[in-house]
Amino acid sequence: MLASDLSLARSAPWRDKLSLLLESTGDGMCGIDLEGRCIFANRAAGRLLGREPEAMLGCNMHALMHHTHADGSHYCIDDCPIFRAFWQGQACRIDSEVLWRVDGSSFPAEYSSYPIVEDGAVCGAVVTFVDISDRKRAEALLRETNADLERRVADRTRELTEALAQLRELSAHAHAVREDERTRIAREIHDELGSLLVALKLDVDWMARRVTTEPLQHKCRSMGGLIDGAVDEVGRIITDLRPSLLDHQGLLAALEWQFQEFAGATDLACDWHLSLEPGTSIDDNDACATAVFRIFQEVLSNIARHARAQCVGVEVKGSAQGLRIVVSDDGVGAAGTAFAAPRAYGVRGMRERARHFGGDVEISSAPGAGTRVVLTVPWTPAT
Repeated sequence: MLASDLSLARSAPWRDKLSLLLESTGDGMCGIDLEGRCIFANRAAGRLLGREPEAMLGCNMHALMHHTHADGSHYCIDDCPIFRAFWQGQACRIDSEVLWRVDGSSFPAEYSSYPIVEDGAVCGAVVTFVDISDRKRAEALLRETNADLERRVADRTRELTEALAQLRELSAHAHAVREDERTRIAREIHDELGSLLVALKLDVDWMARRVTTEPLQHKCRSMGGLIDGAVDEVGRIITDLRPSLLDHQGLLAALEWQFQEFAGATDLACDWHLSLEPGTSIDDNDACATAVFRIFQEVLSNIARHARAQCVGVEVKGSAQGLRIVVSDDGVGAAGTAFAAPRAYGVRGMRERARHFGGDVEISSAPGAGTRVVLTVPWTPAT
């Protein structure tokens, strides 16, 4: 036996095993020569394309299965990635195109094309392809599910946003009603109780001038002192209900007065700084000014109750855009999470009140490092 015959005999079993491997795989496989003609195809390729493998031999594979795009437009052979495998020696893997059956139907496919190289030269390509219809349906279902989920999330977010807006409107209305009621009560106390106390004081003074005995004069003086104390207390109550400075002298004067009252009551080292840029215009009579004053009151009240501070500084800066108030102390401070706790009703109330007018309250603090509260409010309310 010649050496060449022996080599051929030895290679025959390997050819059989290669054929068995090609036939056993579920992926369609075919080989094409430099002219684009089919030189072999397995049964899976024939099943996917609706042809007998033998009928595919010698056929141009682009014209056979890759001639048209999914939208029905012509697929030029010069653009075919399969053929580029042997024209340019470029391997490819594509999963965004369709292949065509003999009956004119198409299916989404994932295909790969790799050049066949012999003696350093490309002599063809091996093409592997598989029907990915199930995968595409699953991807489409997933996209549809995600789109539906996004729509539902968007709808829910819109509902929550609308509910939050309504809640803020309700909160703002409640604050407005409360301020109106405070103003009404303060006015009635001033007009009714104040006038009664003044009248009583006049009567006691009249009586003191007419009695001659020392015990009665002493009693009149004592009654007069009690009436003076009652007048002072009524004035304090009226001021707590609705500071007259806010209505008659404006927001900035009311803020400075409140800070002076705080300094006098706490005996802390207090620093007040006010700066107004050119073009600053403050509307002292609207609900926004009242909200700013009440937030400022709440901040000072929190310092008095919780901070254990030695020094408190306030910086008020007005501009054409809005108002910025910074209140800082050197007290015990707190962790940042304390101001975001669900039960931090005071902080939440201040923030919601500011946000109703387009503003915000920012708090920075750390244990042992004091607290800094920044209130910013634009002049144009955001309703």
